[in-house]
Amino acid sequence: MRGMRWRRIASQVGRSVVVWAVSTATMLALAGLLPDFQLQSDDGDSSTRIAVTAACGAGAFGILSAVVWPLLVRLLLLVPAFVLGLLVFFLNGSLLLLALRINPSGRGEAAPETAVIVAAVMSAVASATGAALAVRDDETYRRRLHRLATRGRRTQPPCPTAPGLLCVQLDGVGHDVLTAAVGKGLMPTVARWLSAGDGAPTAAGRTPATHRLAPWRTDWSSQTGASQLGILHGSTFDVPAFRWYEKDRGEVMVCNRPTSAVELQHRAVLRTGDGGLLAVDGASRGNLFSGGAGEQALVLSIAARRRTRANRSRDGYFAYFCDPANAVRTALSFVAEVGREIGQSTRARLRGQRPRVGRGGLYPFIRAFATVVERDVVVAAVLGDMLAGRTVVYADLVAYDEVAHHSGPHSRDADKVLRRLDRSLALLERVAEQAPRPYRIVVLSDHGQSPGETFRSRYGLTLGDLVRAGCGLHVPRRAERTRSGAEARSAVRAALRRPVEEDGEHHRPGRDSEPVVLASGNLGLVSFPDVPHRMTKEEIDARHPALLTTLANHPGIGFLLVRSEAHDGVVLGAYGAEVPLAELDDDSGPLARFGPGAADAVRRTHSFPHTADIMVNSAYDPADGEVLAFEEQIGSHGGLGGAQSRPFLLWPRDLSAPAGDGEELTGAEHVHRVLRRWLGELDGPQVPLRPDVAEERAA
Repeated sequence: MRGMRWRRIASQVGRSVVVWAVSTATMLALAGLLPDFQLQSDDGDSSTRIAVTAACGAGAFGILSAVVWPLLVRLLLLVPAFVLGLLVFFLNGSLLLLALRINPSGRGEAAPETAVIVAAVMSAVASATGAALAVRDDETYRRRLHRLATRGRRTQPPCPTAPGLLCVQLDGVGHDVLTAAVGKGLMPTVARWLSAGDGAPTAAGRTPATHRLAPWRTDWSSQTGASQLGILHGSTFDVPAFRWYEKDRGEVMVCNRPTSAVELQHRAVLRTGDGGLLAVDGASRGNLFSGGAGEQALVLSIAARRRTRANRSRDGYFAYFCDPANAVRTALSFVAEVGREIGQSTRARLRGQRPRVGRGGLYPFIRAFATVVERDVVVAAVLGDMLAGRTVVYADLVAYDEVAHHSGPHSRDADKVLRRLDRSLALLERVAEQAPRPYRIVVLSDHGQSPGETFRSRYGLTLGDLVRAGCGLHVPRRAERTRSGAEARSAVRAALRRPVEEDGEHHRPGRDSEPVVLASGNLGLVSFPDVPHRMTKEEIDARHPALLTTLANHPGIGFLLVRSEAHDGVVLGAYGAEVPLAELDDDSGPLARFGPGAADAVRRTHSFPHTADIMVNSAYDPADGEVLAFEEQIGSHGGLGGAQSRPFLLWPRDLSAPAGDGEELTGAEHVHRVLRRWLGELDGPQVPLRPDVAEERAA
């Protein structure tokens, strides 16, 4: 035992010496390349003296980075994560200037802007060297991450021996996209888990499968706000879309607005009677909602709250940013991703690719944040969670969803993102093997995406323009662009802690007499704010005789849902089609092409208190699976039609099947119950429900 300890100490000392030597060589090389960075006096020094100066400077910088840097990050934990990432360069440069100042030789000096560059390069080189030397030393890596994840806790409770549950959400990856990616060799980790079973083809040889794969069906509102609220908090009630107008409050609710996320989470907790899936010893990473977790990072529902010691997400950000090399690597990858997006969008434009949406402005930076920064911080936080032995972890990786919105769900750009996500899953699997307790890894998605051009590009007008025309109101000659509701923007807001609404979305409409028209992918919502109740078909016809006919007969519209005095609710389609909700099972009418489950989804949404006066679903072509998005997206979700309503669930074989034979996994609330059941199978903590809630669920 003592011999192993001394060998470990000798190995650590040896790695430190090699990293020091490489850092010294890097400093010498930078001194020769950068005119404002020198390691010798004006009169000149011998080569030996310059080398000693570089060695002392590199050693001092390494010690300061190891000792002072974690203290600086701890002091800056209340700074938003994204801002902290930018501050890294300046703080790192300051440490280098300090290292040169305390250098015993007194020879080194650098201009402030040069110090930032030198510090960044040295941190990256030192980190790469250390990682290369320790690549086979799993125990060292495990101890380091565990120390970072548990730092600040006075006592460490004994870790349970029962397996923990890790849930990784690949945002927007549909069941068909996943199986195609496995078949094309884009996701070898998932392919290995599935082997050749469960309908997932693989080019690799057959090995014992560790996981099973199944699709599940979303509600009508096929988007992250509804699905993740249901998965984490057990309720999707009264979430009719990604954004909707509430007449009683006079406000627009937007799922990725922090204040709306707080309200939706509060409503779900009141309805279900418990704090959420993660309420006991759980961690929530990169999500819209907390799930009741005590450990949170990049969670939107806490972004609107005043920052305190209790909600500053210490473990997530501290474990990542306490190493300046992490921020340097992420920043370099961020810049590379921005350049990659600019190159890809330019190539698509030069080729005349169709369909295509604008990808300029801030989008390259938002994409880089989603595919690099958010991924790195979330994955690092999850690694720390596992090594700290937490019982249940739920993390959302939004990279694919953001890219697929603008490049298309089956594009080469999106395929490259799937490759990187698979590497993240492989890393999580490797670290899980080093965790103090075993983990069962569940991978799932919240919705898929359906391809297709935008409603505006095909018809030259937006849904808002069409509604105004049907109401006899003035229609602008030039259609305005609609904002994209991509989830990555919520992650940016959580990182910046900017609880602001999206441009063009107002809490209160300006003119009560004009309709409020909102878009959620290929689902549109029309509300009349001056009428306090949900209007009926008869009331709408009396007020705007041409509106419902104009919408229902437009070739870009699939069907409408409105209230009716005669039948409670009716579905309207082209050529005068009108089917009462109660008769949809016998005559699905306009819903026929939307497949099984569409009638149930429409009926359930009709029962929500805040369903819009007119619910509009765009046209859908079953032959190619395309829909027409009311937003500026060529890969969209939010309504009915195609792959958007068919996400996936991938679970370990030693857990029970999510549904019985012949039973379809339907709705995020069903997924929530499955995850709770699996926690019980793993002897995880269960939050007791109120007796009335338990009886209601049993019924």
